[in-house]
Amino acid sequence: MIPRISFPGGVSVPALGQGTWHMGEDGASRAREADALRLGLDLGMTVIDTAEMYADGAAEEVVGDAVDGRRADAFIVSKVYPHNASRSGVVAACERSLKRMRVESIDLYLLHWRGAVPLAETVAGFEALVQAGKIARWGVSNCDVDDLEELGAALPGCATDQVLYSLENRGIEFDLLPFCARHSMPVMAYSPVGQGGRLLRVPALMAVAARHGRSAAQVALAWAIRSGGVMAIPKASDAAHVRENAAAAALVLDDEDLAALDEAFAPPSRKRGLAML
Repeated sequence: MIPRISFPGGVSVPALGQGTWHMGEDGASRAREADALRLGLDLGMTVIDTAEMYADGAAEEVVGDAVDGRRADAFIVSKVYPHNASRSGVVAACERSLKRMRVESIDLYLLHWRGAVPLAETVAGFEALVQAGKIARWGVSNCDVDDLEELGAALPGCATDQVLYSLENRGIEFDLLPFCARHSMPVMAYSPVGQGGRLLRVPALMAVAARHGRSAAQVALAWAIRSGGVMAIPKASDAAHVRENAAAAALVLDDEDLAALDEAFAPPSRKRGLAML
C-alpha cells in the first residue's frame, strides 16, 4: 500500500506518483511510455505529473494516451511556462494543455518557475480557471520561502510547491519544508533519485539497499517520502522500472539506515539557495 498525502481542501493522493520529463521526445517510444504510465496507474501511482514545456507539449500528449478511457483513475498535474503566466496567458495555456491531453480538467496546475509576471497576476488567472472548472486547484514549482510569503492572502489556496529534492539536494529541509508543513502544504519532489545515476552509485546508499535487498533507487524514493509531507514523482518509461518504483512504497527505513544516509548526505545547517534543474 502506497502512503498517502493530503492537499489543502482534503483531497488525498498517493505519495509516489509518476513523472514525464523527457517523455514524448521520441515518437517511436510514445506507445511504450503511455503503457508505462497506465501500468503505474494499475499499481496505485495515480498522480501523473507533466508540463507544457516537456517535449514542447508532446509529453502531455503521452499523458492523454495513458488516461484515455480511464480519466477517473488519474490525478493529473501540469505546469505553465512563466512567459505564459499572465492573467489571460495562463488561461490560454491551460486550454492548450487540456486539448493536448484530451481531458476536460486538470487536477493540479502549477506555475513552472517564477518569471517576469507578478505572482498575483498568475494567481488571478489560476482562480479564473478554478471558477471555470478547467482546473481543480493550483500551486507553484521551483519557488522558495520568500516566493510563498509573497502570495500573502492567496497562500492558503496554494496546494503545493514542486521542487528539486533528493539525498544529494537537501537544502529545502532548512526552511522550505518546515514552512510548507506549517501551512499544511505538501511538497512534490522532482528528480528524487537524482540525475545521471551518480546518486545511485554512492557507497552508503548502496549499502543500505543491500541491507534491505532492495535497489538504491528504491531506498532513495523511500527516503524522499519518509516524512509524510512529501510526494515523489520519479519518471519510468518501461514496465520493470515502474514496478521497481511502486515497490519502494513498502520499504521502511530504520534509524540505522537514516543515520548512515545522514552521514553520507549531510542535512543542511544553514539557508541555501533553492536548487533547480
